[in-house]
Amino acid sequence: MSAAIPSPAAPSDYLVRGTPSLHRAQWALFAAGFSTFSLLYCVQPLMPLFTHEFGVSPAQSSLVLSLCTGLLAAAIFLVGLFSQSLPRKRVMTLSLAASALLGTVAAVAPDWHSLLALRALQGVAMGGVPAVAMAYLAEEVEPETLGLAMGLYISGSAFGGLSGRVITGLVADHFGWRAALGTLGVLGMAAALLFAWLLPASRRFSAQRGRGWAGVWADVRAGVGAHLRNGPLCALFALGGLLMGAFVTVYNYVGFRLLQPPFSLSQTFIGSIFVVYLVGIFASTYCGRLADRHGRGLMLCAATGLALAGLLLTLSDSLPVLIAGIVVFTFGFFAAHAVASGWVGQMARGYKALAAALYLLVYYVGSSVLGSLGGHFWADGAWGGVAAMTGGLLALALAISAGLYRRAGRAAALQQA
Repeated sequence: MSAAIPSPAAPSDYLVRGTPSLHRAQWALFAAGFSTFSLLYCVQPLMPLFTHEFGVSPAQSSLVLSLCTGLLAAAIFLVGLFSQSLPRKRVMTLSLAASALLGTVAAVAPDWHSLLALRALQGVAMGGVPAVAMAYLAEEVEPETLGLAMGLYISGSAFGGLSGRVITGLVADHFGWRAALGTLGVLGMAAALLFAWLLPASRRFSAQRGRGWAGVWADVRAGVGAHLRNGPLCALFALGGLLMGAFVTVYNYVGFRLLQPPFSLSQTFIGSIFVVYLVGIFASTYCGRLADRHGRGLMLCAATGLALAGLLLTLSDSLPVLIAGIVVFTFGFFAAHAVASGWVGQMARGYKALAAALYLLVYYVGSSVLGSLGGHFWADGAWGGVAAMTGGLLALALAISAGLYRRAGRAAALQQA
């Protein structure tokens, strides 16, 4: 996919560190990340309540997240294809407003199928933010400050994923799941208004007009063909799907385990477990720096192995050990995802935006398909079944990581020869 063509502009047209315009853009994107990912993941701690309210199985209850993430993956890919012709700020504003509105309406869904339909539509609506936000920052922010600005957007996303889970768990425990979804919908609307008010309009982007389907299809055909012939890049795509599938499966069904003996915890406490999500913010930054120093292949193996070790700890019936396992597992997942997603851009031979879109497509499809599949393992083997499934996914991810590590070592040896 061809890169965005910025409009002719002087270097002074960049958003520069220390200026009010950059501060506004940073906080606008923080609000966007918070809204999108809080609305996406807010249903995760509510799944046990859905099984009781609607009389569905744990596997069926996971569809409330899986449908949303699956359609989000498709929406990100499609919006990414046409983003060259779409105004950045308008796309993100409409995406935020529509997803918040649908989230609010979902709070009064009359039945299970209506709730699923609204969540599916919400996944489509959410696609505009992840597909466009990073492109906006890369175009508008001065290169020396891009890492800082991007970091705040990712922090907002991680904070949103955490807040959505914790807030819904707390509100649902006192007022029910409908109030919990309504609360997140209202917060999403407030974030959309804040975003529209704060974000400066694009100054360095010129939309490409008149390309039509023929131009888009030519880019896709050339880019996808190049990427599918790149074996190590395809391995990274698969790795993203396996990692995210394991991560979502664990978080989907750990709430069911904690509701049962020997734990028998409240919905509020289960929601608070998701505070360990905060380690992801640290893990992403820290292990990204280590990867620059020691090599991406080595860090990918270490992080994936760490996630597998954390998963094994969750088999314990001791609550402190189980929580420690969730912390280690979460740290390993975020570290591996940060390294893998960063490696995609380096490994892609041209069409880097399309490579990122393909990675996210497989990433969220893994979340959707494998997250729901885990419900069948829960039904057949409870937490032991879920751990067996996710352990298999992580073992395969570790094997792929080891292969990439060996390949990177051979490539470095050839360069030195």
